[in-house]
Amino acid sequence: MTDWAGGYVADIEYITGFYRPQAPAHLTLAGLLGGVDSRLPMQTDAAHYLELGCGRGMNAALMAASNPGWQVTAVDYNPAHIAAGRSLANQAGLDNITFIEADFAALAERDMRPADVVSMHGVWSWVSPAVRAGIVRLLNRVVAPGGLVHLSYNALPAWQGGIGLQRLVFEAGRRSPGRSDRQVTAGLAFAGELKDASARYLMDPLASDLVARLGEAAVGYLAHEYMNAHWSPCFHADVAAALSDAKLDWAASGNLLESFPDLMLSDTQRGLLNRYEDPIMRELVKDICMPRQLRHDLFVRGARRLTNEQRDAVLRELFVVMSVPADDFVFAIDVPAGQAEMGPAFRHFVKALRDGPMRVADLLATAPGHSNPAELAAVLVGTNQALIVPRPGTPPSTEAIRFNRTLGAQITSLAGPEPSGGLASTALGTGLPATRAMQFVCGRILAGEGEADLDTWFQDLRHDIPEEKHETLHRILHDVVDNRLGPMRQAGVLPG
Repeated sequence: MTDWAGGYVADIEYITGFYRPQAPAHLTLAGLLGGVDSRLPMQTDAAHYLELGCGRGMNAALMAASNPGWQVTAVDYNPAHIAAGRSLANQAGLDNITFIEADFAALAERDMRPADVVSMHGVWSWVSPAVRAGIVRLLNRVVAPGGLVHLSYNALPAWQGGIGLQRLVFEAGRRSPGRSDRQVTAGLAFAGELKDASARYLMDPLASDLVARLGEAAVGYLAHEYMNAHWSPCFHADVAAALSDAKLDWAASGNLLESFPDLMLSDTQRGLLNRYEDPIMRELVKDICMPRQLRHDLFVRGARRLTNEQRDAVLRELFVVMSVPADDFVFAIDVPAGQAEMGPAFRHFVKALRDGPMRVADLLATAPGHSNPAELAAVLVGTNQALIVPRPGTPPSTEAIRFNRTLGAQITSLAGPEPSGGLASTALGTGLPATRAMQFVCGRILAGEGEADLDTWFQDLRHDIPEEKHETLHRILHDVVDNRLGPMRQAGVLPG
């Protein structure tokens, strides 16, 4: 770690990533499911999206490309991250995004345009109390009335069993020479040895599972997760209390299925939950019962509450599109209360969505007897198999095409861990979740190559793939061309 970083990991870059709960349309749906009027100026294209802790800028640049009429501001403390973000934006020709290298506490004193959406992914758990206070001051100054704030953080009590592991990795790691990536590797190795020696507090199910799976994660993620001096998981109530100083009301969980206790809790647990009406207490009960290591919370400045009837009226007018091939749709989902099987109505919904985006009200009409728009939208989108479409029928903008072409050109290998990636869509106002193979093929098609260039693409990607896995590479490319291009067109990533 470098001296100027103040305990925050800055000597190694964070992994690139795109995360669904950061998308404005996703947050809008989360708010509606929580009974809050969270609609945004999606059609007028006059919004300001602010990301605090933007990392290498992938999500912020994707938002700028997907919303060419919006202004996007991306802030990070690490100059290497800002340089990477600016480089990506410049390559994609994005002129509606500004990258700022700044300490959040200092940023609170700068003049900034009011923000309609603010997103902070993971930052809150990794920074010092002084920086958290600075974030609250900044939010108090910049969030517009009715504005949405997305905040994800390591949550208690789910992280209880992992607190000792993090401290052990941090302390062992910082006593090792080299950068944070080498330090976290050394710390994790020592934790593994202690676990093998039956160290009591590494036998906790969470800690044991984390140690077993840590070798699968990218070292950039591990360094930032475990080597920050101020790492601190939080109770939801404490986060809500802190943000209340910025006039922000907690509205809902960004994990959409968590709005439905029937899926999350047992009958007995729901009975105890229902003793309380206070939402903060209800969230504590859920956190005690559910394995929520990472919370995605939505806060609203000036929350306007809706009746169920008002909420349903708004939900019926939303458009939904599949984000996976219809034949790959999974109708059984694992939830804390057990495995839930979607009802017969969802087979009608999926069949109807094969042809492209549909209005929720029209989808409901395909399954007589099913009239719950909240359940329809939450299950389709909350299982990561569909997305909300704020601008149905909108073709890809020039900015989105350039961005996707740029991403595709950067893909030279499919080897190694698969990052969380996306492709820009003007219709979605966000990204379609996408693998590197999807980004590669999309970029090649947008560059003018035909969809039948599989042999050429295989030759371009085979250089670091072992020969015994060449058949797998062929299969991956065929899957994109045969099964993924349809959803990509329907989601507005590729021209129809």
